Amino acid sequence: MGVDKVDLQALFTLSYGLYIVTGASEGRLNGQIANALMQVTADPICVVVALHKDNLTTELVEKNKAFGVSVLEEDTPMPFIGTFGFKCGRDINKMTQCQYKIGETGAPLVLDHALAVIEAKVIDIIPVYTHKLFVAEVVLAETIKSGTPLTYANYRLIKGGKSPKNAPTFVFNKA
Repeated sequence: MGVDKVDLQALFTLSYGLYIVTGASEGRLNGQIANALMQVTADPICVVVALHKDNLTTELVEKNKAFGVSVLEEDTPMPFIGTFGFKCGRDINKMTQCQYKIGETGAPLVLDHALAVIEAKVIDIIPVYTHKLFVAEVVLAETIKSGTPLTYANYRLIKGGKSPKNAPTFVFNKA
């Protein structure tokens, strides 16, 4: 079934958060915006995140077998989201644009505009067409401050945000 037979508005009713997912390997740090992340088990606590196969963050997570997650607050400014969502870590050092700390796995944990940070060790990688699913066991979860998490619906409808070409929600407009 092709995308032309899918009502995209129906897919926009799915609930997503907006997160910064980070990776590190051989001294290189990077992060990207991700919306496809969820907890999948409670004991042990495991999460899964989908990252585009061509992204630098994907490469770093795959090499180091670990990643960090920053849960973004609803008031996160669009330029901050743009740095992590629309700029390539192969071209700029995104980590110079924010405050972060290095977690126990070596992954950076972005603190700016974060309600919470999570760190996880990868236990499985599942390729799915354009993306890779990283299944990981949580080794750290820490609340930074209270607030309302940024959802993809808020980003899209209220903030007027778009999906970058490597996002799971991106669909090329043929019109």
